[in-house]
Amino acid sequence: MKLGLFLGAFVPPNTPEFLAKAARAAEERGFHSVWLGEHVVLFDVHANNYPYADSGQFPLSGEGGMVEPFTTLAWLAGQTSTIRLGTGVILVPQRNPLYTAKEVANVDWLSGGRVDFGIGVGWQREEFEALQVPWERRGARGDEYIEVMRRLWVDSESSHDGEFWQLPPSRAFPKPVQDPHPPIHVGGETDAALRRVARLGADWLPFNVTPDQLAKRRLDLAELLDGSGRSVDDVHVTASPHRDAVGGQHAAAFAEAGADQLLVHLRRATTLDSIESVLDEIVDAYSIR
Repeated sequence: MKLGLFLGAFVPPNTPEFLAKAARAAEERGFHSVWLGEHVVLFDVHANNYPYADSGQFPLSGEGGMVEPFTTLAWLAGQTSTIRLGTGVILVPQRNPLYTAKEVANVDWLSGGRVDFGIGVGWQREEFEALQVPWERRGARGDEYIEVMRRLWVDSESSHDGEFWQLPPSRAFPKPVQDPHPPIHVGGETDAALRRVARLGADWLPFNVTPDQLAKRRLDLAELLDGSGRSVDDVHVTASPHRDAVGGQHAAAFAEAGADQLLVHLRRATTLDSIESVLDEIVDAYSIR
């Protein structure tokens, strides 16, 4: 089982120096990937609907924020040579699909084919409203946007005529290095997320799961894929346990439950001076040397 590192990239305290050192140190220690999340704006007051905290509150507020993922991954691509660069996750339905397709393709091209495209449909209505994008039917919108992106990545001349987007015959270059395009990883562990994995022919990125939860939901995914010509063993699973609920002793259980990669959160208190020792602790705990 491979090991990935979720950087989070919250600012403050992260700096360009910290992010570059973290990615280089992770690559040197054998990590398979580094991942960044996305929120373009945050709110001091929002509906208590964050799905990964009992309080419903997002664990960042006040004078804090998150770096923009594609420009940061491009920066990290120039600091590294082999480690994969993941988005965990891009909020597809609140974005312009043409610009998003361009950014994914461009980072894949610049990095020599190292992008993993993790996607989600969002949990924060306030962010959609700030971007003047409809909250309703965001799942269907996101699915159609993925189809627009695939056309831009794969076709020499791309076009699309759908409910949410119309694209006249046009050309988008550079194309991604990866063939036919970077892997798409659907974030989430809900029924809707599993259906999206099956519908899009995508890989799977469940959050805050235990080995038992992962094994159960993987069986549910197998049922959804039955008769599709694709089996659950064809789905690459990157499991992201709760940051405080997993240690190296649980790695074997996640592998047994069907995880191909375990995405470990970097402690938020990690500093520029401590990053290498923190990564050494993770490496020792998960035995990836």
